[in-house]
Amino acid sequence: MATNILRRAASSVITSKTGSLLTGTSRRSYASVAVGIDIVSAAHGVSLQKARSWDEGVSSNFSTTSVKDIFKGKKVVIFGLPGAYTGVCSQQHVPSYSKNIDKFKAKGIDSVICVAVNDPYVMNAWACKLTAKDVIDFYGDFDGSFHKSLELGKDLSAALLGPRSQRWSAYVVDGKVKAFNVEGAPSDFKVSGAEVILEQI
Repeated sequence: MATNILRRAASSVITSKTGSLLTGTSRRSYASVAVGIDIVSAAHGVSLQKARSWDEGVSSNFSTTSVKDIFKGKKVVIFGLPGAYTGVCSQQHVPSYSKNIDKFKAKGIDSVICVAVNDPYVMNAWACKLTAKDVIDFYGDFDGSFHKSLELGKDLSAALLGPRSQRWSAYVVDGKVKAFNVEGAPSDFKVSGAEVILEQI
C-alpha cells in the first residue's frame, strides 16, 4: 500500500548517471546536481544538522555543519532518502551502506553520510534504532534547503510526508561530484544502494 502511494506520488522519470532528466518526451539537464559539478557551490551557504539528542542540541547551541566543511578535502559517499522510519529507507537503503562500511573504508572513503528532510533529533533516534550511528554519519536537512538547492526535493504529501526528497546517492571528492544516481520513484531501490556506488568509486 505505502509503496503504491509513493509510486503515485512520484512523476514518471528516468535519470542517467550523468544527470540528465527525461520527463515524457521532454528533456532537461539536472541543473544543480550532476557528475562534475561542485556540490559546495551548488548548495552555497547551506548547512546540515548532525544527528544528536535534544540535550546535545541545546549544549551545542543548536550548531549546524556547513556543506563546505562536510565535503572539502574529503572523499565522501552521501545518500539521501525520503525520511526516517519509512519502509525502504529502514529495511534496505541504510542497511545496504552499514553492512558495506568496510568496503568503503578500503576504497579510501573518509565518511559515508545519510541525509533526509528530518530534524536531527529524529535522525539520531532512527540511527540508534538501526544501530548504524557508529558507522554512518546521519544529518538532518530540517527545512529541506539542501535538497532544494540541488533540485532533489520531492512533494510526498500523497503519503502524508509533505515536502521531502528524492532517493539518491553520490560519490563526492573535494566537493566535486564523481558519480550520481537518483531513483525514478521514492519507493524504488535500484540504483542508489551501496552496491551500485561501490562499483563507481
